[in-house]
Amino acid sequence: MSRVVVAMSGGVDSSVVAALLVEQGHEVIGMTMHLSDAPVTDRTGTCCAPDDAHDARRVANHLGIPHYVANYKKAFKTAVIDRFVADYQNGLTPSPCVRCNDVLKFKLLLSRARELDAEYLATGHYARILAGASGPELHRAVDHAKDQSYFLFGASQDALSQVMFPIGAMDKPAVRDVARRFELPVAEKAESMDICFVPDGDYARFVEENAPPKPGRILDESGEVLGDHGGIHRFTIGQRRGLGLPGGTGAPRFVIGVSGATGDVTVGGAARLLASGLDADRCNWIGAPPAPGTRVLARIRHRSAPDAAVVEAAGETLRLRFEAPIRAVAPGQAAVLYDAEQPSRVWGGGWIRASLPVVEALAGATAPG
Repeated sequence: MSRVVVAMSGGVDSSVVAALLVEQGHEVIGMTMHLSDAPVTDRTGTCCAPDDAHDARRVANHLGIPHYVANYKKAFKTAVIDRFVADYQNGLTPSPCVRCNDVLKFKLLLSRARELDAEYLATGHYARILAGASGPELHRAVDHAKDQSYFLFGASQDALSQVMFPIGAMDKPAVRDVARRFELPVAEKAESMDICFVPDGDYARFVEENAPPKPGRILDESGEVLGDHGGIHRFTIGQRRGLGLPGGTGAPRFVIGVSGATGDVTVGGAARLLASGLDADRCNWIGAPPAPGTRVLARIRHRSAPDAAVVEAAGETLRLRFEAPIRAVAPGQAAVLYDAEQPSRVWGGGWIRASLPVVEALAGATAPG
């Protein structure tokens, strides 16, 4: 049996991970990451709330394992919070959970596990690590409704060789059943849903508290000024509501561009949201990158269904061409690729830099959805 550090968030999933590993005979050490001092709110379903470390300790005591709290507030602020604010200020749509997993869990916490002479770091992620011909592979969870592989594309093969996802082959009801079997004190705890450092869900307010707003103009597709706005952090590609423009009987207008350089927000018709492809940078590949011409399945946001695409170039940067135009590709989000021939396997991915416009005439075109 192995010594395993379990990242215990205080929730059901990581608590079940610890319980299963104890049952299997491993030497388990519980570790809770203190990431931020988010204020208490009346909302439920947040992660990393102030009571979570207490819940993790209760579970550890119940299981008879040691439990420690590691202070990563400074690293979390630099890698996640500051980047979250800067992305909004630069006209991007951030994905903080990807950065948290990449930097905090699979670099810093994994390093701490090694310092404790642990063979593995285990987490409560819904994903799987399978042996492949060229090393460990990242795969989607069996429960696609809970799958978190999108958030994990930045993990290296070296990290994956030292990480466990013990509940990746389980669905949520089964995890709850295990929690009840072990009589864990968090067995009925609510799901974690919101971004932990914005527990009330008001992202715009949070950005304004941490950086001065960047106001600008609202333009139509021809460059005509339609109005002014109080900050580009309140806009994202594909947005229709909250534009601050007078209503009318014309076609709906959507955000089709956000400029961090000028502060301008451009709105247009639904057809202008269609993209034929995308460019991404800061790529990470789990194994060799897909060769040009490789068919893949691409997800451009966590909740989106995978879209069929063809790789035109992949290395440190990525150029991807969709087999059919897709809607609302947002710079700042991650583009994560899956193997078209083995759809559960994650190739890797990168951070969307730009969408590639549909070159065909847009007259009469409509956006899906």
